[in-house]
Amino acid sequence: MEEPLDLIRLSIDERVYVKCRNDRELRGKLHAYDQHLNMVLGDVEETVTTNEIDDETDEEIVKKATRKVGMLFIRGDIVVLVSPPLRTT
Repeated sequence: MEEPLDLIRLSIDERVYVKCRNDRELRGKLHAYDQHLNMVLGDVEETVTTNEIDDETDEEIVKKATRKVGMLFIRGDIVVLVSPPLRTT
């Protein structure tokens, strides 16, 4: 490996974890990417976490919404972290 994107190149056709801005997480099979971290993922599970304040008790309520998407294009400027699959040698 010579460059950071080499790690992502090795993850093509593997399931990756992508953390995005606005408390959004994606898990899916990496089909393509470019130098801007624009990505195409397949068989994606998207999880969006929202925090709300209960007006009566002033307690924070954390809600998670999950959906499955067949194919998804991710614009690179929202990507915070890309984690390749766990490799055991």
